[in-house]
This record gives sequence, C-alpha cells and structure tokens, in this order.
Amino acid sequence: MKVEIKSKKGLKTILSVIVDKKNIQTKMDERLNELQKEVALKGFRPGKVPPAVIKSQFGKSIYGEVVDKILRETSSKAIVEKKLKVAGQPKIDLKQFGEGKDLNYELQIDCLPNVSLQSFDKFKATSFKVKIEDEIIDEKLKEIANQNKKFEDKNEKAINGDQITFDYSATIDGNKFDGSEGKGVQIELGKDLFLKGFDEKLIGVKKNEMKQLHAVLPPNHPKKELANKKTKFECKILNVKKPIPRKIDDDFAKLMGANNIKDLRALIGKQISSQYSQALNSITKKEILDQIEKNHQLDLPQNLIDQEILIMTQNLKPEEKEKYKLKNEKLAKSRIKLGLLLNEYGEKNNIKVSDEEVKSEIQKQIKGMPGQEKMVLDYYQKNPSASQSLKGSLYEEKILNLIKSKINLSSQEVSTKEAEKIIADFNKPNIDTEKSKTPSPSKIKSKSKKISKK
Repeated sequence: MKVEIKSKKGLKTILSVIVDKKNIQTKMDERLNELQKEVALKGFRPGKVPPAVIKSQFGKSIYGEVVDKILRETSSKAIVEKKLKVAGQPKIDLKQFGEGKDLNYELQIDCLPNVSLQSFDKFKATSFKVKIEDEIIDEKLKEIANQNKKFEDKNEKAINGDQITFDYSATIDGNKFDGSEGKGVQIELGKDLFLKGFDEKLIGVKKNEMKQLHAVLPPNHPKKELANKKTKFECKILNVKKPIPRKIDDDFAKLMGANNIKDLRALIGKQISSQYSQALNSITKKEILDQIEKNHQLDLPQNLIDQEILIMTQNLKPEEKEKYKLKNEKLAKSRIKLGLLLNEYGEKNNIKVSDEEVKSEIQKQIKGMPGQEKMVLDYYQKNPSASQSLKGSLYEEKILNLIKSKINLSSQEVSTKEAEKIIADFNKPNIDTEKSKTPSPSKIKSKSKKISKK
C-alpha cells in the first residue's frame, strides 16, 4: 500500500492511497478458498466446487466484498500512518478499480485541530456554599409531617382534609364501561386527585351512606371514546377518617429512616444544600468555561458543527430551525470548542474514568431513589448509551475539579435567599448562558477514536 498526502488545506486533508493489484488478487484467492467450503452447487460434492467455478458465477459480488474490506482496512492504516486525528466519517473517492488493476482511491478527511492549551493559572471563579437556615428546615419538616399524617375514624360528616374510603359503580348514559367499578378507593378531600370536582361532592357524607353524584371523565382518558364524558357515580362510603397532626419528634424521625430528630434535621439540611449546590456549581462551571473559551482560538471542523446543530435541532420545526439558525450555530461552535479544549486537558493529565467508578455512581443514584431502585438499575442495563453518557459526565467533572484546583477559586457563603437571587440572575434569558450545556469532552474523545478506526 502506498499513501501520499495529495493536499492539505486548513483542517481538510486528502490522502491518495494505492493498493497493489497483487495484494487484491491474494485477498480474492483467500476468499474463494473460504467459499469453497461453504458453497453448494449442483453437480459438485459439498466442499469440492472448484474456485474457478465459484468465481465464474459469483465473481463480481466476491470482488466487491473483497474491495470493501480492503477499503476499510487500508483507509484505517493510512490515517494511522499519517498520524491524523479524524473528525467525522472520511469520504472515499474511487479513482481506479477492477480485476487485474491496482486499487486507487482518495480519502477526504476532516481533521481535528491541534489544540495548544494556555495556562489556567490566572483564571478566577467563585465557589458558593449555602447556609441552610433553621426556619427552612422547620418548614420542610412540617411539609414532610403533613405528607405523612395519620388518620383516625370519625362519626361526623366529612370535611376538607378528611380521608374517605368508598366503593363505586359508574355509568355513562346508563351503560357500564371498562373501569366503571372500584373497591376500597381512598382519597383525601381537597386534593382533587380522583376526578376534577369529585372531592367537593363528597363533603358532608358519613360512614355507610350511599351517595349519588355526577362527574366528568378527564380529556386525557386512556380510552378516547370516554374522554370528557359526563358520568354518574353510585358511591358507598365505607369509612370517614379525620387527620391527626404528626408530632415532629424522635419517633417521627425514626419513621422517616433517621436515628433521631437531630439526625433528620441534618439529613434535610444536607438534601436542601445539595439541591442548591447543583445549580450554583453550574454557575461556577460557566465562569470557568467562559474564560477557557475566551482565551483559546481554534479552527473547528465544519462537519462536527453541522452534526452538533443536527442533534440540537432534531425536535424543532423547520421554521424554528431557520429562526434560530445563527444562535444555534454559535452555540454548536461553543460546545465543540469547549469539548475539544477540555478533552485535550483531560488527555494531557491522563484523566480516566473506570467502569468501577461508573458502577459506583449508578449505586449512588439507586440509593438516592428509594422505592425505584429496580427502575434505575433496569434503565442503565437496557440503555448502554446511558452508562456511556454517565461516564462522560464523570470524566468532565474530573477535568473541571482539576482545573478548579489550579485556578484562583474563592469561596463565598450565601444564604438561601441570596442563592436564589444568584440562580435567578443566572437563568435570565441570554444566549450565552446556554454555554453551560457543554458537550462532554469524552463525547468528542470517543468520536475521534471511533472515527480513526474506520
């Protein structure tokens, strides 16, 4: 195989590749010998069909198969030989081919730019720490207690806030329908979770009472023919219970899975702090990314920009794509540029994410979603791309943490009110705020690796 750089302009390189006809013939002979063991033709014993006969009948398709394999192998070797970092799928332009001829083709390649990193030492950013006030924790405790309140039987008429247990039988125009009967249905009056307006019609009922009422089935009913239908309900009230406020003490804390009330307060504070931290960390991240982008100049492969725009706009209508064309192109360039820069920094510092680290992060997510453990585990097991995406996020997090350790990172403690203002200001409509949605550098890393093996 002979490889030459035919032209190089910017990030576009064209390689000229020539594969000797003798090598092609050798591959043809090898394939014919393989097929001799597989092909069955009338008049020949299995495995005894002469290669010449196989060639006479299937020669063109065999040649096409062999050449396709040679193109894949030689194009990959050519890229490695010339030490090119490929962005996207190279294009092959056949110049000469055919039995008894050399294979001559051109490989048109979009290359990744050479990335020269500037020092990050002079970068500045602010890391925020939120102080969760006692009254915020008190409010959350009351909310949790209200969600887990107890109920006890009552003989009086039902009022808002009471819990009603009932059986029902429903009809539409006198006819039964699928789902028209229910047993032991339990609702809390005032939450309006059963059917709109249903709760208020049960106010005043007592245990063992029969109640007839009308309600309208929802517009999004699973069975379209039942949507918005006026329905008659015959309800038998099985029980009426009144709410008993839950005392917020050590027993309540144990019910919630904590050791005592002090421990529960600490857990709630940690949870609220974590929610604020996620948003505030995005602001710190943007501060850093803005400086990285501003201090580096890069030529970007147009095919990567086009690909990123395609991903970003895949759910937009044609008129929306046109309206935000310039905005999307700017954002796509920003994402690609930052991805390349972060990836280069990660490679230079030998940053890696092991499979064990990914498994550990999945376990953290599982523990953080009690009652939904199987759903989370199934999601990752059935979606390999989700695990890969998580690995990319961990890779980016490691890179940013290393950058934070190198720059002038000041720490600022803020109240929840101050944190909310900082977050609100950050989320004001501004095209530049979208830069925080940087593609994981491992995404670009995996792209270039995948492509270079083409």
